[in-house]
Amino acid sequence: MTLITFDENKQIFHLSNASISYLIGIEKEAYLSHLYFGKAIKTYHDGRKYPAINRSFSPNPDGIPLKTRDFSLDTILQEMPSYGHGDFRNPAVQIKQVNGSSITEFVYDSYEIIFGKPELDGLPATYVEDKKEAETLVITLVDKLLGLKLKLSYTIYANRDVIARNALLENNGVVPVVIEKLASLSVDLPAQDLELISLPGRHIKEREIERQPIQRGTRIIDSKRGTSSHQANPFIALVAPKTDELTGIAIGLTLVYSGNHEMLIEQDQFSQTRVMAGINPFGFEWELGSNACFQSPEALLVYSDQGINGMSQTFHDLLQTRLARGRYRQAERPILINNWEATYFDFDADKIKSIVDSAADLGIELFVLDDGWFGKRDEDISGLGDWIENTEKLKDGLQGIADYVHQKNMSFGLWFEPEMVNADSDLFREHPDYALQTPGRGMSTSRDQYVLDFSRQEVRAEITKQMRAILDTIDIDYIKWDMNRHLTEVHSSTAGAAHQGEIFHRYVLGLYEMLEELTTEYDHILWEGCSGGGGRFDAGFLHYMPQSWTSDNTDAIERLDIQYGTSLLYPISSMGAHVSSVPNHQTYRETGLEIRGDVAMSGIFGYELNLQDMSQTEKTVVLEQVAFYKIHRKLLQYGKFYRLLSPFESNQTAWIFVNDDQSQAIGFYFRKYAESAGPLRVIKFTGLAPDKTYQVNDDAIYGGDELMSIGLYIYPFLEGDYQSRKFVINEVK
Repeated sequence: MTLITFDENKQIFHLSNASISYLIGIEKEAYLSHLYFGKAIKTYHDGRKYPAINRSFSPNPDGIPLKTRDFSLDTILQEMPSYGHGDFRNPAVQIKQVNGSSITEFVYDSYEIIFGKPELDGLPATYVEDKKEAETLVITLVDKLLGLKLKLSYTIYANRDVIARNALLENNGVVPVVIEKLASLSVDLPAQDLELISLPGRHIKEREIERQPIQRGTRIIDSKRGTSSHQANPFIALVAPKTDELTGIAIGLTLVYSGNHEMLIEQDQFSQTRVMAGINPFGFEWELGSNACFQSPEALLVYSDQGINGMSQTFHDLLQTRLARGRYRQAERPILINNWEATYFDFDADKIKSIVDSAADLGIELFVLDDGWFGKRDEDISGLGDWIENTEKLKDGLQGIADYVHQKNMSFGLWFEPEMVNADSDLFREHPDYALQTPGRGMSTSRDQYVLDFSRQEVRAEITKQMRAILDTIDIDYIKWDMNRHLTEVHSSTAGAAHQGEIFHRYVLGLYEMLEELTTEYDHILWEGCSGGGGRFDAGFLHYMPQSWTSDNTDAIERLDIQYGTSLLYPISSMGAHVSSVPNHQTYRETGLEIRGDVAMSGIFGYELNLQDMSQTEKTVVLEQVAFYKIHRKLLQYGKFYRLLSPFESNQTAWIFVNDDQSQAIGFYFRKYAESAGPLRVIKFTGLAPDKTYQVNDDAIYGGDELMSIGLYIYPFLEGDYQSRKFVINEVK
């Protein structure tokens, strides 16, 4: 199947598979224009050629014949706009030159079609396992005056509704230039009513869903914190006003990047919408010398005509199978117990072993030793940077704990926070310059810690050496990689003044280099990302670690919002979720063990509490939860996920997991608050086969069409606040 064609006569590129089409034109033999992105078409007959019309005060670029005023960069829909030749909208590329100008003019030069998908140097990206899976179009634009080449890559998969894009800038001139901005993706959409969906948030309240009409002007969703952040996840969706979970058009966009990002949405004077994504230009400058190149991160653009769920499912499958890597990419993940909320820093070997004993008796498969096992670390003001086991706390050392855990037929996991250092540490006393800091200014602390300068190879090498000493001597099956603050005083002690604008990005590149090295060499380990919970939950990190801790908030009711919002982009297999103690340590809310379990098993299931504090009745419930999850783990981790009822819109939440052949499904219904004399609620499922017959909870039998069109009453009737119900649905053959 040919996925990319070029019509020489019409000067049109057509990227198309059975589901989607993406059309690019070359205007006036120079300017790259966007024509269409949407449902697949067989053949294009020039219906989207931009009308030649004179728009008042819209300038005409050099080279257009005099007295011809019907072509302007101020109006046409473009693919990679620059600034200075009449387009007054936000540019996708800005280059500062030695003469002080930032004006560029990138015009069409050539193209190449590549089978498969090239890797990105030093950056995470989606991939193919067979070159027949995808084709890549590389369009080269040139700025002839500056000797710059801008290579735009577009990859289309044969069986996925996604376009993967990136940009590579080459300096073939004789003098250096400074990149002030280089977007990974820019696309202009024609005038239409659109709404913007984004995922703002904060610590312990990540990825809330916000939906609003797009109006004239510019809206920027970004992070300047050095990470993708709790506050502004690198994801947006553009949807039609009537689009809901199951119907309507949705275009999703995410950046495969873990640092400062910018998602820009601009509606112009003619109600056309420009969408852009890339490294945040704030505080960014990159000196590009002669014969050097700069690679942007990858951006992923998804189209769905089956609502927001359709968009999400495309992202889920892509991120799960063609972004995540390694032996755990699609492996069933273990049920874990983490000691953090059970002990915090107050533990010794005997206390840890007692938790392990209780966990083993309940069928839990992985014990994770969290913060406090290293250095002089009895509270969070010391020890970070000294990754040496504390044998005063653990009398037989880490290997003693690992051996004990393994003897119980459980796996052993360990917590690290490699990017941080405390002032009270041997590393900082010996190398204070290893921390990010600005000369002559004080150093901000957060959680009493500083950020190590991972833009420097020697700093990364020191931490890697310390980690290797642990990994090479202790039998470790799982690592939780944490990061508990954002970047401040971003200045590197060894970089010159001209390169300080590069440090944010070089930090991320250094981190990726370290992650690539460690996760590849120690590929037997299940790696989990964490950043104060969900502060670096992004597609870039998913490339190295197949799951991340979704939020430090373990309250079941809050987690309904957090996990629902996270699922707009990220697969369930990436979302760590634990049952914690009550009153909850973040909200002080008391909820039943049943709803805590149902929410947590809607992710990568685990526990984070003191099992010894439980009654025998509660332990029996845990035994049942663990047994249920083990039976249905594959479906719950890798089944097709549908959102049914939103916690952002009502007192109810519901979702369902369906396997590939629609022979089995598990639905969950949650109600937050009791209603006096409340209505009897009906739940309608989706994703089932309408012509199949199903048994629900080993009870009544229904047709798939009945379950989806008529639905079921939530019964037995729910009593009290914070209630949930499971629906196990099996095909009757």
